[in-house]
Amino acid sequence: MRKRFAAAVMAGVAVSTALAAPAFAEDTIVTLTVDATGGLSITVPATANIGHGVEGSSVSGLLGPVTVLDQRSSLTPNWTATVISTDFVTGGGSSGETIPNINVRYWSGTATATAGTGTFTPGQPTSGDQQIINVPRTAFSKSGGTGNNFATWNPTLVVNIPSETVQGTYRGTVTHSVL
Repeated sequence: MRKRFAAAVMAGVAVSTALAAPAFAEDTIVTLTVDATGGLSITVPATANIGHGVEGSSVSGLLGPVTVLDQRSSLTPNWTATVISTDFVTGGGSSGETIPNINVRYWSGTATATAGTGTFTPGQPTSGDQQIINVPRTAFSKSGGTGNNFATWNPTLVVNIPSETVQGTYRGTVTHSVL
């Protein structure tokens, strides 16, 4: 009988030892990194034809979709897209004719699509807000929110053709940038 009692006491000691708090404990701090899936980019149409006009008139047309894609996975994914135009020229060499970029106006209109959190703000929401783009102007911006986002808009370009402009096909470059 004493053997059974001693075995039972020993078993009880083993169970209570297993349930007792450890004499020493240490923590491990675990970290992980969430990488951005990409950066901040802007895409624009390669070409646009906004139509025909005569001297002393205006020609306007849509440029096509402009998209800012923000894949920085940022806590503060703010960005501003700007736009500027060159002069429009025809011909070549010293005989080329020019429509100065002071005659080129732009309005972004509202977004045609957005995703993500925060506030998306057009630079020129209506035709009444159009701006001359001989210097960089804000085309669109985004503030607040977190994480990845995008915005797309389809801006309108207006070119005022000066009196005494010669006929021809005029070409200029409209550059969108994003920071």
